[in-house]
Amino acid sequence: MACYLPKVNFTRLSAVFLYTLYCAILMLFLKIVAIVISLLYSMSSLFYATTLTVNAQSDLQTIKYRNLVIDLGNGVKTNARLNLPSIGDGPFPAVLLVPGSGPVDMNETGGYVRIDNETGSIIYPPARPFFDIAEYLSERGFAVLQYDKRGIGANFTILDSNVWGNVTFDDLRQDAERALDVLIQQPEVDSNLVTLVEHSEGTTIVPRVAINNPDIVDNIVLMGSVAQNLRDIGYSQGVSTPILYAQQVLDHNHNGLISVQEASENPVFSSLVGNLTLVLTQNITTVNGTAEQLNPQYNINNDTFISIIDELKPRLIDQLKSLSVVTPGEKCGLKPCPIWLTSHFSSIPNLDIISKVPSDTSILILQGKNDTDTPIQQAFLLQQKLTEVRHPDHTLITYPDLGHLFYPSSQWSTSFGPMEQKVLEDLFGWLSDPVRDFTKVTILSSSSQMR
Repeated sequence: MACYLPKVNFTRLSAVFLYTLYCAILMLFLKIVAIVISLLYSMSSLFYATTLTVNAQSDLQTIKYRNLVIDLGNGVKTNARLNLPSIGDGPFPAVLLVPGSGPVDMNETGGYVRIDNETGSIIYPPARPFFDIAEYLSERGFAVLQYDKRGIGANFTILDSNVWGNVTFDDLRQDAERALDVLIQQPEVDSNLVTLVEHSEGTTIVPRVAINNPDIVDNIVLMGSVAQNLRDIGYSQGVSTPILYAQQVLDHNHNGLISVQEASENPVFSSLVGNLTLVLTQNITTVNGTAEQLNPQYNINNDTFISIIDELKPRLIDQLKSLSVVTPGEKCGLKPCPIWLTSHFSSIPNLDIISKVPSDTSILILQGKNDTDTPIQQAFLLQQKLTEVRHPDHTLITYPDLGHLFYPSSQWSTSFGPMEQKVLEDLFGWLSDPVRDFTKVTILSSSSQMR
């Protein structure tokens, strides 16, 4: 490379020295510039390649699924979905998800699915516990079957009010068994490795399915467990918890009284009892006959105080009893169906059923400590019964601060959100552990458990 120096009147020696120094500095500078440009190019190329890799990975499908229709008998059918690993033909260990109470779909979607008006994209609510489980397990090598409850579709849609309005506990048990039959018939499924995972009401169904199918069911997982009869659970939800909240939170003077106005405006209390005004409504005799209206003594504008035990509690008990009253001609909607409630009330408590689960069926109980729908004491009762009958392989794992949907919640109400990663990890870890000590009874808490 040529180097040019402007003419300057120096001696020959000085001129040569300066010329050499000038060329050396210039060459060094040009090399530094070349190195910097090279580094910048390399970094940009690396960033670009990394971006492509991340985008490619985000678009990479790790699961695949197949839509199915399950024949539940008597002309009743329901939609289902089989989730599979994207690689391989199986056979894969199988999991059946049995949903909880209410008009829920196969994902147990906790809210309405919406369409974005601008983009047209689907917006899902944050809580979809069965979607979370199905995706997590199928990504890791399991075949997972989900199904809608009979008469129910997405977005709490009642597809058949006659089917849904007349559903019984025994119907739901039979539906789970028919879904199990469909699952083990799939060519990708290993029928020798079958697990039933259930949530809430499902925890009363699956032990019965395991008892009826001892040669098929290998494991059962109870999430948000029920031990007592639904009548007892309903009383806890509809009476005991609201009364406890009123006493501990709303009764500021500790005199057994609460303000009707404050209680009506309290969002947590409203989530527990519903519309307090309707709860306090009574049959009032008027000149035109009998009508339902708010008793004058509960006039909210006057900020009337009511007795927690003498006035609120009896109204809550009456409201609970009214749920099981069948009104001729009335269609069953989103609220509990009276026929369904009555069938549950007459069923044998799960605490008695769990002891009859075959000894070679492994049992995992997962429970949030802040579960207000099925309190943690329910899981403790099941654990005690399994210990009493010396069931050889059962594990209880509890989670501080998690609610009924295994998402962080307060001690008074369930919050809606995606299932905590720790719960999914524990579920997968338990299912994947081939060397569980069947002679060891395990009680774990995620706060002390290190995996």
